[in-house]
Amino acid sequence: MENSQPSETKEKNNLPAGLLEDLQEWWNDHFDRPFSEVASALPTQLNEFGYDPFGFQPQVVKYALYVTSWLYKYYFRVELQGAANIPEGRVMMISNHSGQLPIDGVMIATGVLLEGNPPRAVRSMVERWAQVLPFVNVFFNRVGQILGTPENARALLEMDEALLVFPEGTRGINKLWWDRYKLQDFGLGFMRLALETRSPIVPIAVVGAEEQIPTFYNLKKIAGLLKMPALPVTPFHPWLPGLGMMPLPTKYRIWIGQPMEFDGDPEDEDSVIQRKVNAVKQQIQEMLTYGVKTRKSVFF
Repeated sequence: MENSQPSETKEKNNLPAGLLEDLQEWWNDHFDRPFSEVASALPTQLNEFGYDPFGFQPQVVKYALYVTSWLYKYYFRVELQGAANIPEGRVMMISNHSGQLPIDGVMIATGVLLEGNPPRAVRSMVERWAQVLPFVNVFFNRVGQILGTPENARALLEMDEALLVFPEGTRGINKLWWDRYKLQDFGLGFMRLALETRSPIVPIAVVGAEEQIPTFYNLKKIAGLLKMPALPVTPFHPWLPGLGMMPLPTKYRIWIGQPMEFDGDPEDEDSVIQRKVNAVKQQIQEMLTYGVKTRKSVFF
């Protein structure tokens, strides 16, 4: 009988050799951290097809990194502080969410790979509606994003992964302009999982994403008919189809706070769990308020 256990799989490069060499040369010219060091943070225990149990394919991430790293350094010009606060082993990274498109999650994950010490692969939880989008659902799986269920989150934490969670969910990412940097209600599920798996919580504040796609109205009824979480009205959308949701080149500032440890029964009443959730929420809100107050410009 063949051994069905995961094993280290030799990945194939599907890009032309010349193009791959050009990409690697570009990387070496623009980043201090060698690409090989970044790639070493990606999983190596894969099945015969090059995937982990959730469909994560490190080879796809390597290709995607050339794009996301350019966005990180040159388009959003991200300033990341506190990367050293991310502990080894299992950890839940809890962040505010905004900007209509989940670019904040991409920039956090890219930043931890580029500036983490050591670099780490970050796995993000995504909403159910993303799993019904053709091509997007497959791509999300290939780059390590998973459907946001307690079972999936528990499994990843038990594998000692770094798990990124946005407790505001779609309420956060679809905020209107006058609600920017005001945290929406946090769900309680992440705290119950943290208690159950004894995972430290690292609070994260992202400043800059709120302004990337200014939103002044949400066509909720039409969005419901289309089975979408929101249909934003912006200065450019839906007036410029295709280009209307192009994010502006706002400057991202990401603060990663000190780990927070919580004890208690994951099955406690909601009121008990809520107090712990409020402590995390308050810490993130304070970081956001400080970040907005101290920045000199939305774009610089």
